[in-house]
Amino acid sequence: MPMKNVVLIGMPSAGKSTIGVILAKVLGYQFLDSDLLIQEQESELLKDIIDKRGIDGFLAIENQINSKIDTVNTVIATGGSVIYGKEAMEHLRDIGIVVYIKLSLNTITDRLGNIKQRGVVLRKGQDLKMLYEERCPLYEKYAHVTVNGEQLNTEELMEKIAEEIRSFIKKPL
Repeated sequence: MPMKNVVLIGMPSAGKSTIGVILAKVLGYQFLDSDLLIQEQESELLKDIIDKRGIDGFLAIENQINSKIDTVNTVIATGGSVIYGKEAMEHLRDIGIVVYIKLSLNTITDRLGNIKQRGVVLRKGQDLKMLYEERCPLYEKYAHVTVNGEQLNTEELMEKIAEEIRSFIKKPL
């Protein structure tokens, strides 16, 4: 399988954008943050889109924009809720290797800080633990490769992802 793109998925604060920028430099790729693409196309912050259009409205926009990404040799960092968009995830799997950055709920909780400012998609009555338990099976379903990021610093995680991608590419189809 030729490597066209690398698509990073995972919970908010898993390090997708941070790792993505470094990974792109190491691979000699471009970098695309799909949350920034959404904000650019909608001319609004994620949290404002959620406030104005509701969660379902935001998810529809996210699905539509992610399902139309047309790029090669790019590391794409997605928003944590991208896995709710079936069309987007099928498209992203077609155009690249999907890498799930897996972290424990405790690590996510410690890193996240102000969940509302981050534009995290939480339904009424849903807490972070419920969101985590809902999303993890979806990340695992769509990922070509899962990388456990626990106890790894940015550099170590980036190296582990690069190693897993190389191994995946070498596997016979």
